[in-house]
Amino acid sequence: MATPISSVSPTMKCFLYAYFLCLCLLFSLEKGYALEGRKVAESHHSHSIEVSSLLPSASCKPSTKVLSNNDDKASLKVVHKHGPCSGLSQDEARAAPTHTEILLQDQSRVKSIHSRLSNSKTSSGKDVKVVTDATTIPAKDGSTVGSGNYIVTVGLGTPKKDLSLIFDTGSDITWTQCQPCARSCYKQKEQIFDPSQSTSYTNISCSSSICNSLTSATGNTPGCASSACVYGIQYGDSSFSAGFFGTEKLTLTSTDAFNNIYFGCGQNNQGLFGGAAGLLGLGRDKLSVVSQTAQKYNKIFSYCLPSSSSSTGFLTFGGSASKNAKFTPLSTISAGPSFYGLDFTGMSVGGQKLAISASVFSTAGAIIDSGTVITRLPPAAYSALRASFRKLMSKYPMTKALSILDTCYDFSSYTTISVPKIGFFFSSGIEVDIDATGILYASSISQVCLAFAGNNDATDVFIFGNVQQKTLEVFYDGSAGKVGFAPGGCS
Repeated sequence: MATPISSVSPTMKCFLYAYFLCLCLLFSLEKGYALEGRKVAESHHSHSIEVSSLLPSASCKPSTKVLSNNDDKASLKVVHKHGPCSGLSQDEARAAPTHTEILLQDQSRVKSIHSRLSNSKTSSGKDVKVVTDATTIPAKDGSTVGSGNYIVTVGLGTPKKDLSLIFDTGSDITWTQCQPCARSCYKQKEQIFDPSQSTSYTNISCSSSICNSLTSATGNTPGCASSACVYGIQYGDSSFSAGFFGTEKLTLTSTDAFNNIYFGCGQNNQGLFGGAAGLLGLGRDKLSVVSQTAQKYNKIFSYCLPSSSSSTGFLTFGGSASKNAKFTPLSTISAGPSFYGLDFTGMSVGGQKLAISASVFSTAGAIIDSGTVITRLPPAAYSALRASFRKLMSKYPMTKALSILDTCYDFSSYTTISVPKIGFFFSSGIEVDIDATGILYASSISQVCLAFAGNNDATDVFIFGNVQQKTLEVFYDGSAGKVGFAPGGCS
């Protein structure tokens, strides 16, 4: 029989009351620890992002990382061709393309890459005549890829002239606009290079074997004018360059210079190069700068693309990878051996691996490309990514699509947002997390989109684009056949 509460002694009442308070406190602590643990888990699998940081600054804010050069490496500053760090005039900056134009140009490049890889043994389109003052070369539309977004400054000639060149892992030939611009030159930041004022410039004979090597580097058969070799290359956005193929002294830093580097001296140039003087080809062909400097740098180079167009990164030839770099083997796309192939096996969103078969990624293969802006995933992979991302972002209002980007949000009512982390798995077993700056693409605060798109077909190659590479140190070791990724390479 239970004892009535009225008959319990005051001492016992105090004890029972204290015991009850302890139980309540213990319960609340356990609940608090559980909630705190959940918050920690959530923060571990998501990024907290200040909405104001989604748009670039109007002024240049260089990376705090100091570039170092020594006997085994040469480092160059990287800037975005349309950003305030590029040194373009205000008029040129105002002429920068809109976000819609950037994404349309990017789509042209992607179509060009897909066309090149799917039609490598046949003509991939109509012939376009690229004319110099001396000869005409057919440049097959879609036979080569577009140019890219990031610029480095190198020295060319003797005495050296500094030139801003777009660097591109998807291209092989290096070229710059040259006087006398016999046919056409677009407006560029520096004075146009004049080979007649350099004591180290030499034309290549059109009968030489190196002239014939242009076919693999440009996708076009070289021409001949007064026994001089003539190159022609057209990019996916209809930009092109044609002119004489020659050798010249290339200066990377005050201590690293190379004589007799093969390059194109463009006499007929048109296109969307954003004030840059030409292009620095970093592909795997023997005519790329990577191959031509292999005796010193052993086909090793690395870069870090800045977090926004208002910051800076680096391009380094030679050297060693960061200690925390994770490596995966390079693969080769048989239809495009100058591209850097990677073997992806899976993806994760918010700490959860997506239920995608590895065969989805291996069907067409994948490349890493510094010139493509938005990563293009296999259709099944993009569908899974989009569904998971939208579910985890369901508390935020969606808005209209931006060109090829179909998952967009209006953050105008927020100061901070929480965005799920996205990671990629590779055949070596590693997982590489994309930086917070590589997940979203912002047109404005009221239109911020998931920075991925899907390919039209499962047989189209997967392209790992430059937005997803932001702030990662990407380390290419061509001689060892591997690529490494390390976080926090630049700001």
